[in-house]
Amino acid sequence: MVIVGLNVFAALFAPWVAPFDPNDIIGDAWADPDWQHWLGLDNLGRDLLSRMIHGARTSIGLSLVITSLSFVIGIITGFTASILGGWVDVALSRFVDLMLSMPTLIFAFIVLSVLGTDIPVLIVTIAILDSTRVFRLSRAVSMTIASLEFVEAAKVRGEGLWWIITREILPNAVPPLVAEFGLRFCFTFLLIAALSFLGLGIQPPDADWGSMVKDLRDMINLGQPQPLYPAGAIAFLTIGVNFIVDWMLSIHSKGYGEGA
Repeated sequence: MVIVGLNVFAALFAPWVAPFDPNDIIGDAWADPDWQHWLGLDNLGRDLLSRMIHGARTSIGLSLVITSLSFVIGIITGFTASILGGWVDVALSRFVDLMLSMPTLIFAFIVLSVLGTDIPVLIVTIAILDSTRVFRLSRAVSMTIASLEFVEAAKVRGEGLWWIITREILPNAVPPLVAEFGLRFCFTFLLIAALSFLGLGIQPPDADWGSMVKDLRDMINLGQPQPLYPAGAIAFLTIGVNFIVDWMLSIHSKGYGEGA
């Protein structure tokens, strides 16, 4: 929680916490750290600490938006497939199987190469690709809940599809979906970093941790630590979120065991 909290704080208050504008050239390239520039300067002479802080806002904010959109798509389609069944379930399931048969990074690479790397294109592309995983979990959870008596009673009363999804199934599917949200956030976060490293994610001069690793990677050959800062930030945030997810799953498992 401390790891995630520090990153969220940096993302929310980046303009006030960062000592310099992340795009301002304020000195010589690769200048060593000093009392003014705690992490030194990057390949263009920009303050590395300021870009790290603003990179947290870009990386975390974009991952959160993409993950939220993927869950909206995945939950709605997954619940719809399980409730309606029949050809709707078959059609959606086969489409998801087709999408899952292609490696996510390669498929995203192809789409972004064709459609461009604008932020809206990046958000929609990754959200649709990631929603296939959410669909499978939502469908599995929903099928278990949809077979229970209170859902059957709602159908007999003549309740509509949207009412059943939002009032009957979704409240009872929250624990596994919340845990999955944390995991999917991590995968999205790492995918954005990978795409930025390959040049198809966040474009210059905007700061994000994946593109920072790409810009600073040459310093590894000189024994300099600059590339380790954004790479370490990516690793620590991913580990922190996974710790929280594991904790939530353990609580849910204990509660389920006690309830049983």
